[in-house]
Amino acid sequence: MKVYLDGQLVEEADAKISVLDHGLLYGDGIFEGIRIYDSNIFRLDEHLERFEYSAKAILLKMPWTREEISEAVCATCRANGLKDGYIRLVATRGKGDLGLSPWLCPVPSLIVIADKIKLYPPEHYEKGLAIVTVPTRRMNPAALSPAIKSLNYLNNILAKIEAQQFGALEAIMLNDQGMVAECTGDNVFIVHKGKIYTPSAQQGALKGITRDTIFDIAADLGLPIAEHDLTRYDIWNADECFLTGTGAEVIPVVKLDGREIGSGQPGPIFKQVLEAFRIRVRQEGTRL
Repeated sequence: MKVYLDGQLVEEADAKISVLDHGLLYGDGIFEGIRIYDSNIFRLDEHLERFEYSAKAILLKMPWTREEISEAVCATCRANGLKDGYIRLVATRGKGDLGLSPWLCPVPSLIVIADKIKLYPPEHYEKGLAIVTVPTRRMNPAALSPAIKSLNYLNNILAKIEAQQFGALEAIMLNDQGMVAECTGDNVFIVHKGKIYTPSAQQGALKGITRDTIFDIAADLGLPIAEHDLTRYDIWNADECFLTGTGAEVIPVVKLDGREIGSGQPGPIFKQVLEAFRIRVRQEGTRL
């Protein structure tokens, strides 16, 4: 596999960064997960815009233009012959010293990895996931905005570990007020009486690119959709539930905390959304 690293395509074994890179030492950097479908990089411009917003939020001055980053992404896909898969775009603060100060890292690094990904076994896309609520709370947006796609994912990783300990593949994370924020790597949607609801960013949810796509799809299908504060009770008593994310795509949830959601099967609105999503991902974006 070829990896793009600071202007060069190198073999994976040769793709190395310094042990003094603050991305490694402190999680000081940003990333984007991007999908490619049938040689179409889905919503690449939107991902690159969010990448720039994350960089601005952490005062990471990137020396590359959006066009240069876009070409690096495309070149990495072409070098690996990747037509369907997952792209990880990373910018680290760069090499510094053992101190915390980011201004001692004068040159950031840009990394692009293009490969396959499987977050959940295929059968769960047909039958649905059984998930749990975990004790680890989503970090307060006043401490660290969920809009920043930071390299430090320890909050989510701890929740993922707890999900595994409970025998689940994914978990709901609550914020410190006990409201639903998101899952460990996905946004959460419910359907109640024909209307779609999802937590707002103010509750700790990432403004996901796939999440935004669901809003567009709902508008096209004439389905009412809104951001709304949600509790576990709301999910337990929802008619349907599904998760979205670049890696996960769109996947149904049929049980939370041992309680069946709706009929205990993927619902009709989820199926409409999924069908529309599968069409859209091959139409919107950047062709290789």
